[in-house]
Amino acid sequence: MKIAYSWLSEHLNIKLDPEQISTLLTDCGLEVESMEAVDVIKGGLRGVIVGEVMECDKHPNADKLSLTKVSVGGPELLSLVCGAPNVAAGQKVLVATVGATLYPASGESFEIKKSKIRGELSEGMICAEDEIGLGTSHDGILILRQDAQVGMPAAEHLQLTSDYVFEIGLTPNRSDAASHHGVARDLVAVWNADNRRTIAGI
Repeated sequence: MKIAYSWLSEHLNIKLDPEQISTLLTDCGLEVESMEAVDVIKGGLRGVIVGEVMECDKHPNADKLSLTKVSVGGPELLSLVCGAPNVAAGQKVLVATVGATLYPASGESFEIKKSKIRGELSEGMICAEDEIGLGTSHDGILILRQDAQVGMPAAEHLQLTSDYVFEIGLTPNRSDAASHHGVARDLVAVWNADNRRTIAGI
């Protein structure tokens, strides 16, 4: 049986981290066979960070492309070729850096590589929401609020946290624990019992 940490936490009136939950579940007879971290967005947006478009000019060899210089918090600006019609200087955007693997809303995943586009260097990609799995829109790049912190990981800015899934070896006599609510009830009971023993010095 699979139990999600995020769903389980909604039923608890105590704050427990995943490791504590794993231990308590096993202590009360619900043996945890495995615990796996699961990204809310596939890939966890690793390698995608908040950037600021410092310069934006027309590509000399393509009417529908722009040449941008983007700050991602480091000492050097990144040169990025962008095909979005809404890109402009001064915007806060999400930048996929070289080496990042993106999982779009449709189609196969792809890795960001340094390349030349129509003869101009591109050291990453300014992202639209569908290109990173956040939605389906491909009308243009995703523009962030102006108070977005340059250099911050995208997952942190968007407050996307990893979830955890517990695989529980549920036996036939434990039908009471065949739901998130039932498992939460057992967790609170064993946590209260352990704390009472600790306080009593037993």
